[in-house]
Amino acid sequence: MISILVVDDEQGMRDFLKIMLKKQGYQVQTANNGETALSILKEGPFDLVISDIRMPGTSGLDLLGSIKELNPDLPVIMITAFASPDDAVIAMKNGAFDYISKPFNIEEIKSVVDSATSRKNKSDPISQKSDSFPGIIGQSREMLKIYDIIRRIAPTPANVLIYGESGTGKELVAQAIHTSSKVADNPFIPITCSAIPDELMESELFGHVKGSFTGAICDKPGLFAQANNGTAFLDEIGELTPLIQTKLLRVLQEREIKPVGSTKIQQINVRIIAATNRILEDEMAAGRFREDLFYRLAVVPIRVPPLRERKGDVPLLVHHFLHKYSKRLGKEVQEISSYAMQVLMNYDFPGNVRELENIIERGVAMESSNIILPESLSLSAAARQGKQESSVSSPVFQAASGEEELFDIGLEKVVDNLEKKLITYALEKTNNSKIQAADLLQISFRSLRYKIKKYGIE
Repeated sequence: MISILVVDDEQGMRDFLKIMLKKQGYQVQTANNGETALSILKEGPFDLVISDIRMPGTSGLDLLGSIKELNPDLPVIMITAFASPDDAVIAMKNGAFDYISKPFNIEEIKSVVDSATSRKNKSDPISQKSDSFPGIIGQSREMLKIYDIIRRIAPTPANVLIYGESGTGKELVAQAIHTSSKVADNPFIPITCSAIPDELMESELFGHVKGSFTGAICDKPGLFAQANNGTAFLDEIGELTPLIQTKLLRVLQEREIKPVGSTKIQQINVRIIAATNRILEDEMAAGRFREDLFYRLAVVPIRVPPLRERKGDVPLLVHHFLHKYSKRLGKEVQEISSYAMQVLMNYDFPGNVRELENIIERGVAMESSNIILPESLSLSAAARQGKQESSVSSPVFQAASGEEELFDIGLEKVVDNLEKKLITYALEKTNNSKIQAADLLQISFRSLRYKIKKYGIE
């Protein structure tokens, strides 16, 4: 059973936490000061410590330092009163696992405690990947379906068309298909169709012979020749011109190529995996993509879902990127606060996994402590701008506005009244979650707590 030590000088707080945590199945012991807590910790092992910051005698911050000397791996959650938010940040930088603000939201407590104690019974999130497909991270239902498709089709020579928004990991899926196939030891040759000028595309795909055009100083094999007996990956297939689409169709039908400027036909044996972020059915309807080519490519279609449709994979990805960039950048940032994680869970990621990776890399680079805090996250400027532009017409603003009051009282009182209504409405919409309410209002968590106290909002 997981054992938790609760340290607080207030009897009522100790009793509340003890009862609540016992109902969750934890074994709980309490201490009313830092000195007693250290004595208890030296007598027996604990899996978690929850400590108030402001206590007579040994403060919570002093206790945290002593705990880290005694057992650096023991997670400590700090409890901070409204009047001292800066202490919480200091605690995080000194090794605290996370902090909980008074007054409590019980669901927030359960979430933070569960996250801190999950290490005992769960494997590291970094290792929770698909063992069969290195590089692909995700255990959501959507990703498990993709793994099943990969296992079914990889041993066959069937062509595959991978759909998905930019940044979802389409090339990783293509690589997984190849490495699980019967030709895994043969070449996997990728090409991004949009990155090559139209006039060079034919040469890149099919090769050319010396003297076939200006600059052709020697024979050059194309993509298909290089990928012979292996896999050719055509990314952004929807960008191909009609002429190249026609020639690609012949490759698929006849399994042969003719390099630019050559009269000789070469037989090839290549599996083609294509990918696109476009809806090719719409492109066919508009006459921009050949229908016969589409059906040759899409023998097996796979849709890679955007990150907003598999939010359950965000924590796995976050910890993977934390580990990756802490090592690469020479930092010791191995954790992320629950509030920072909540910010990410509430974000839609227009750039998908690629954007999340960028956010975590930047956070690790900028963070001066050993944990990612909300202020270290830098989300898409476009997303923030979109929120700001829509805020005036949002239900929050409409619910809080009261034009009849604007002519009865002074400007400062009007602003205060409007702000109080906005905060109250945001708390109601988020079931009193301060984290989500702060995100909805586009202010910091600290600012929201200050305003709740200022206006006496229950």
